[in-house]
Order: sequence, then C-alpha cells, then structure tokens
Amino acid sequence: MADHPTIPHFQNDAGHALIEIGVREFMCVGATPPFDHPHVFLDLGEDNEIVCPYCSTLYRYNPALHGTETRPEGVSFQPRAA
Repeated sequence: MADHPTIPHFQNDAGHALIEIGVREFMCVGATPPFDHPHVFLDLGEDNEIVCPYCSTLYRYNPALHGTETRPEGVSFQPRAA
C-alpha cells in the first residue's frame, strides 16, 4: 500500500461564500452525495485562494488551520470506501 497522505475532501452543504482551509491540495465535492458535483482536485500552488469551477465555493488557505480543520467548522467530508 502506498504511503501517500490522504487528500482532504470538503463539502459545502450550507452554501458558505468562503471556506478557510489548512491545506493547499484538496478535493471539493460540492454537497454531500447524492447532491454532489464531480469530485474535483484543487491545488492552490502559491496562491492563497481558489474558486471551485463547479460550485463556485471560494476556498482560502489559512496557515493557522491544520489537516481537515476548517472555518466554518463542519465542511470536511469523509468519502466512503467502495
């Protein structure tokens, strides 16, 4: 099994205009399935903000947050194993 860290997934069921995250690479799923959009990989690179091309959620990098911590809380999504 590969020793790669799991890519965090975030969902925006509440329709937040802005979500602060503590990672630079992640997946946006839109809303919780079955109302999700295609799960899209987003990479901030050297930028501090990125907009999901499907749901238009604005994600902002916040170095004070770690892992799946977010502001507002509760937008981390745990994909189910197939």
